[in-house]
Amino acid sequence: MQRAGRFGVILAGGQARRMGGGDKGLLMLNGQSLMQRVIARLAPQVERMAINANGDPSRLSGFALPVLPDPVPGFPGPLAGVLAAMDWAAGLGADAVVTVAADTPFFPADLVARLRAAGGTAGFSLAATGTDAAPDWHPTFGLWPTALRNKLRRDLLAGQRKVIDWAVQNGARPALFDAQTDPFFNINTPEDLAAARLRDDL
Repeated sequence: MQRAGRFGVILAGGQARRMGGGDKGLLMLNGQSLMQRVIARLAPQVERMAINANGDPSRLSGFALPVLPDPVPGFPGPLAGVLAAMDWAAGLGADAVVTVAADTPFFPADLVARLRAAGGTAGFSLAATGTDAAPDWHPTFGLWPTALRNKLRRDLLAGQRKVIDWAVQNGARPALFDAQTDPFFNINTPEDLAAARLRDDL
């Protein structure tokens, strides 16, 4: 098996309702799409990448990465993207996979190393700010053991939708990051995008 955290998947399967629909990853931030920025930030941290997205994959062909649809129907949320990531990585012989969000362009450059360090022998961790005792989870940024993929599939089909609840129940540990720089600032609304443009110019 491959060492944990060498494979990364960008979660872009949401419906972007607060942004008016469409692909948030294709929004432009000071001359680059959010997806370009996320790919550039993740690429030095992993060996292979893919994108989790639903619908026509050709719209993402310019990124030259595999596009993984949700493996369960009905847009059940980020956990379905995590399952798509697990299935893809397991098919490549990986024991874990890292996920990041397509709408969060400032995530840490050492994200993967710190997720791996926090994951322990189970290789399962989620990014968080706050403290070990009271973590403020950022659950789309995680290191997920592929051995849990069939359990996740069963739980999704049974109605589980809450990423943090499922992860904590199955042994995820917090990988703590400094909240002062707001590294997991995500873009959900036009106002967030405007704020990101100002932040990016700092």
